[in-house]
Amino acid sequence: MKKIKSDPPDCTPNLLAMRDTLEILGGKWKLLILHYLTAREDSLNTFNKIEKDIEGISAKVLSKELKDLEANLLITRTVQKTKPVTVKYSISEYGKTTEKVIKTLVEWGKNHRTQLID
Repeated sequence: MKKIKSDPPDCTPNLLAMRDTLEILGGKWKLLILHYLTAREDSLNTFNKIEKDIEGISAKVLSKELKDLEANLLITRTVQKTKPVTVKYSISEYGKTTEKVIKTLVEWGKNHRTQLID
């Protein structure tokens, strides 16, 4: 992104940081998946369980989103040596750093709904 002379000194770095954040967390499902895994940290979160519990997400999209989140170190994928093999998904320590952002978005969303109703 090209810096414009009239921008405040930290504008371009902030815009770049926002773009990076939106690339990693943006879209319809990633934040929902992270919120789901954070809320169910002590549960066995298998692909089928996540697909069933997050209404409306397709298997294909869930698979892609889980791979993206794992590639960005926000979740971990653990293969358990059971028969049949069980794959568990968990929020990573780094993924837990999104918790504050998610809580802020939830609170904003609740407030926004009340603004629309009033």
